[in-house]
Amino acid sequence: MSHHANQTTASASAPPDLSNTALDQITLAGLDPRTPIAPHFQAYELSRSEIAARRGVANNFADDDQLRAAINLARRVLLPVREAFGAFSPNSVYRSQALERALKNKPATWLSTSQHARGEACDIEIAGLPTLELAAWARDHLADYDQIICECYDPCQGPNSGWVHISLKPPGRADNRRQCLSYVRDATCGRLVYVPGLQAA
Repeated sequence: MSHHANQTTASASAPPDLSNTALDQITLAGLDPRTPIAPHFQAYELSRSEIAARRGVANNFADDDQLRAAINLARRVLLPVREAFGAFSPNSVYRSQALERALKNKPATWLSTSQHARGEACDIEIAGLPTLELAAWARDHLADYDQIICECYDPCQGPNSGWVHISLKPPGRADNRRQCLSYVRDATCGRLVYVPGLQAA
């Protein structure tokens, strides 16, 4: 088979590029995991979870609303971060109820209210960029956001300790709160607590 024929076969099997397709036109039905759903991001990246893979927990979108919320997040949060800092893999975007229960050691009847379980949140780390600086950049440069939380950042553990949680509600939902918080260890009780603003431990 010629090189040209190989190229033709490869291109014929490639999924359609949905990077600029309206959210309400994208559905789970027949969606190829390799489908581009935003510039530089494919569908599988929105539900990829190393923990789910290691534990054998299913982490598939339950409905179109969750998928569309995650695509909206990819286009309006993940893409601007990538354009500013280069390629990266988001940690947690969508987390199924089964994965949430596994992560938090909850019984089968427990339902998570986390925005991750609705496809509305992601956790981001950028190698070489202090976590607190990433959180401040997101606050100052994203067009909109619901919450930015600097989580578990302790400069004593290195500039890349912790991660930045960013959530964004999809179109048609309640207004985004534009709230900045930090999840740090309280010096008096030793527990991790949420405090207003972006700060280190």
